[in-house]
Amino acid sequence: MNKETLAGAAGRRRANSGDPLGANSEIGRKLKQYYDELVSDNVPDRFAQLLRQLEQAEPAQKKD
Repeated sequence: MNKETLAGAAGRRRANSGDPLGANSEIGRKLKQYYDELVSDNVPDRFAQLLRQLEQAEPAQKKD
């Protein structure tokens, strides 16, 4: 067997392992974990207040 044959066989084993991300699975898991933590964080009161003000101002702008 040559190197290309061995590399192809290893690639097929990884592809059939049931892990669609392959070598990137750990990166994908870390990104998902980071996103989940970010989404679950509370919005600071001042930021929530500014968002409410923006929502109230938008209907007034649409009427103009």
